[in-house]
Amino acid sequence: MTAPYAFKLALQSLRKDKWINLLSMLTIFAGLFIISLSYLVFYNVEAATRNLPEKFSLVVYLEDNLPREKIDDVIASVKTRREVGSVTYISKEEAFRELKATLKNSQYVLEGIDDNPLPDSIEVKLRKEAMGSESVRKLAEAAKKIRGVSEVDYGEKFLSTLHDIKNGMRIVGIILAAILSTGIVFVCYSTVKILFYRRNDEIETFKLLGATKGFIRAPFLIEGAAIGTSGGITSLVALYLLQHLVIFRMAVAVPVFRTLLFPADFFLSLPLIGMFLGISGAAIALGRLKY
Repeated sequence: MTAPYAFKLALQSLRKDKWINLLSMLTIFAGLFIISLSYLVFYNVEAATRNLPEKFSLVVYLEDNLPREKIDDVIASVKTRREVGSVTYISKEEAFRELKATLKNSQYVLEGIDDNPLPDSIEVKLRKEAMGSESVRKLAEAAKKIRGVSEVDYGEKFLSTLHDIKNGMRIVGIILAAILSTGIVFVCYSTVKILFYRRNDEIETFKLLGATKGFIRAPFLIEGAAIGTSGGITSLVALYLLQHLVIFRMAVAVPVFRTLLFPADFFLSLPLIGMFLGISGAAIALGRLKY
């Protein structure tokens, strides 16, 4: 009988103090919604850069008039590195043809150039696990030391900037989530504490009748769980509306929005996250109260 009665008391309190509970629920909703938006941004940045190794390449330029056997030696030396996924040799003639194809609408740029100014080169694709600014830098330095190599180009600034942005976003996201989660727990803590004092006379009656601490605490824990779960459900609905009423409509005018990914696994867990935070806040509040 204890559990049904605890749920009955919690439901009565939720109805009686509906404005306090509604305000707490909206505060939790706002916190979870901001956390979800931050996670959405970081998730899409991670997804956009996940396939970077397939597109990113390190270009090794060879010395002029290098014999074929020397070129094969350079390719063999590069392939020995564990960071390397594949190696493609590009002759100066092939590179010049690609340049002409790229500048097909701006052929005037090549006017007056009789000889091919481009060097032979090697395009190096990296393994996914080797995609890091430090590992790529070490590979470039090692490639420069190979005899027959004149220069190595790998977009150092771009890769370093991308790496810093991802790390910065991850740190900011973790800090923001920690602060907002602490705030949500504090909201539930304060709400349960207020509700406890508002029902002080009722609790004193229960104590006189011999009610245990577990019996007294149960309704407040249920209320904390209900408030947190409601905030999580509201944030989930808001994200659904954001996706279908805002993002999809904006995608018609701005195609880039079509590429946005919504991590359903995380968003569907928002009610459970809200419930956990709500129960945590209620448990902390009850643990600090003297009764």
